[in-house]
Amino acid sequence: MASQNNDIMTTSTPVVFANGTKFYQKLGKKYIRHKKGLFILAPSGSGKTYFVNRQKQANWIDGDYLWLASNADLSSDEWDADYEEVQEINIRCDVITHQAKKLGFWIIGSSNNSLKPDAIVLLPWRKHVAYIKKRQIDNYDGGATVKDLSGVIKHRRWIRKWKKQGVPCFYSIDEAAEFYAK
Repeated sequence: MASQNNDIMTTSTPVVFANGTKFYQKLGKKYIRHKKGLFILAPSGSGKTYFVNRQKQANWIDGDYLWLASNADLSSDEWDADYEEVQEINIRCDVITHQAKKLGFWIIGSSNNSLKPDAIVLLPWRKHVAYIKKRQIDNYDGGATVKDLSGVIKHRRWIRKWKKQGVPCFYSIDEAAEFYAK
């Protein structure tokens, strides 16, 4: 007979799937549901939260909000997590993003493993660094800092792979959002 070990060894909190109907209904009271859901992928420091917080209508959901509210991302800071933990989080975020898209929500975020985005945003590098510096000084809300630039470069390379798969690439969040708003 195999022995039972009740100690679960994991680098992060174990996850189970549950019925998310109430969660998405609540999300639908705050954000507009569209005929077709969308996902824009952009790296940390590219202006996602800034854009979402300043939109006139609640069309776009900040992925960080969506993933934290759904318990997909339980990390305190992805820049301190190891690669395996980040990939585990990204896989969970893909599941939530996929479901939100199916329900007609528009999401802008930086977490992604294998879910094909509808668009990617890669700011010109100098502008991206300037955004990170400005946010770090003016109103730091988490995410990449100047000390994390090597990680930002790696993330940009990861995101760029989607361009090779035919995903449209934009040079600003505004440009991508305006394209899909038409």
